[in-house]
Amino acid sequence: MKEKLAFIVSRIRAGRLREMWMQTRWIYQYVRKYWAVMIFYTLLGMVSTVVSLFSSLVSRDLVDIITGHQAGKVVQTFCVMIGLGIGNTFLAKVSDYASSYLGMKVDAEIKSDIFAKILVTDWESLTNYHTGDLLTRWGSDASNISGGVLSFVPNMVIFLFRFISAFAMVIYYDPSFAIFAFLGMPVSLILSKTLMNRMVNNNKKSAAMSARMSGFNQETFSNIQTIKAFDLIRLYVERLKSYQKEYIGMRLSFQRMSMGTSLLLSSVGMLVSYAAYGWGIYRVWSGAISYGTMTMFLGLSGTLTGTLHNLTSLIPSAISLTTSAGRLMDIVEMPREDYSHDDEVSAFFEKYRDQGIGLRVLEMDYTYMTGTQVFSHASIEAYPHEIVALVGPSGEGKTTMIRIILSLMQTQGGQAVVCGGKGGDGWKDVLPLTPSTRKLFSYVPQGNTMFSGTIAENMRNVKQDATDEEIIEALKLACAWEFVEKLPDGIDSEIKERGGGFSEGQSQRLSIARAILRKSPLLLLDEATSALDVATERKVLRNIMQDDYPRTCIVTTHRPTVLEACTRVYAIRDKRCVVLNNEEIDEMVRGF
Repeated sequence: MKEKLAFIVSRIRAGRLREMWMQTRWIYQYVRKYWAVMIFYTLLGMVSTVVSLFSSLVSRDLVDIITGHQAGKVVQTFCVMIGLGIGNTFLAKVSDYASSYLGMKVDAEIKSDIFAKILVTDWESLTNYHTGDLLTRWGSDASNISGGVLSFVPNMVIFLFRFISAFAMVIYYDPSFAIFAFLGMPVSLILSKTLMNRMVNNNKKSAAMSARMSGFNQETFSNIQTIKAFDLIRLYVERLKSYQKEYIGMRLSFQRMSMGTSLLLSSVGMLVSYAAYGWGIYRVWSGAISYGTMTMFLGLSGTLTGTLHNLTSLIPSAISLTTSAGRLMDIVEMPREDYSHDDEVSAFFEKYRDQGIGLRVLEMDYTYMTGTQVFSHASIEAYPHEIVALVGPSGEGKTTMIRIILSLMQTQGGQAVVCGGKGGDGWKDVLPLTPSTRKLFSYVPQGNTMFSGTIAENMRNVKQDATDEEIIEALKLACAWEFVEKLPDGIDSEIKERGGGFSEGQSQRLSIARAILRKSPLLLLDEATSALDVATERKVLRNIMQDDYPRTCIVTTHRPTVLEACTRVYAIRDKRCVVLNNEEIDEMVRGF
């Protein structure tokens, strides 16, 4: 006994109960605004319980009337019984509707909130999670919470009320039957504790495996062209079967344990019911109660046993919900980006819209979370009407610099600012780079970034009020209009998922046009012209330079042919950004 108590204390100290309590409170923040619906649902359940108990009394009277041959009251009592049955059915349907309403509302509330929080979560922290894992947490875990949210307080209140009222009714009419209500309780509690420990571990393993399979499926369908090209179809089918086999084995193992537990509980329940039935026969035979009272007691005994089972089943249900809540809390409690400077940035933009806005990174240090240092005292500058290039071998930090400029990554030292109001004595005004300053940037990353929908819809994603004429002008600057105007539907032509229907070069030009359309003072092109031929690449950059809009443009590139069109070229060397002279640039171009 001493060892048992020590084990229980150790589990409490381990923090499981406290953790479940915190997760329950987290769920409550979404449910509390629907307290009226929850109270209504609870009251419906309690009223339904009262109606069921009253039906037991009417059923008792009906049996006694029939066995006593009191024909005059049969029809009246039978009609009352029918009315109660109809009433209980109506209450059940209304309760189901309230449950569905609450479930859908909470589901939408959680998913929209989690969706918004994921989008403002620190980007670098978020990359620790696979996309499939994020989708599983956002979808399955949120639905699990919303679908079972009534398993918490409302159902607990209803089941307790049902148990207490049924037990009080048994005590009132024959206390001896109350003994049978508790015969199965010790077994139920012991098995529920065993099931709880197993279920905590199973839920975590199951959620992790679901996320793993979701990630596998997502990556497979996203890269189906590569899978076909390398003839990897059989490999991926076998890999899926392997995941499925592992998942099924894990679930069946838990199912066998759960089935054994359920079978034992059912057996105990049957023994209790038969014992109550035998006791009832004895009481009727001895003349202590009527036959109708015996049937009522049997029904109440079943209600007590079933309700007790329902109460114990709330434990695994609560574990499932809190496990899902914990997985979602892992995401939403990660560091969030700071958008508190939005108004300040908007005012800065309005003030310097006509003059243009520059960028300055001075003595910047950055080290990955893994401990790998990428920059040490690196500096780079770019100003309106300039195209500044950043070159260097793959993996040396060009894309990292772009992400730092966009505040997707936070530096460990130095200064990174946008600047405006250039005068004779330099820049008058600066703002530190923050997530809020992203509204000053247009960005064209590596790869295909077009969304499914029409060309016009893709363009208007960055400028909702853009006219057709503005879209066409942006397409012309990006050298994309030459193929868009030949399409049957022009700018209303459909783009398939992942830019399907267009070549890589065409998709890049559409992405550049979208960035130009936004009319941001700073334009970032991260290997954004890699799929273009040299002539088109130069034409696009020349169009950007000749545009009257005071735009600051920064490009990262592997191709030195771009450099001749640039105002200044930085090369990443020894974790710094070094300005190249004309001889060095010419040498890079000749050696390409």
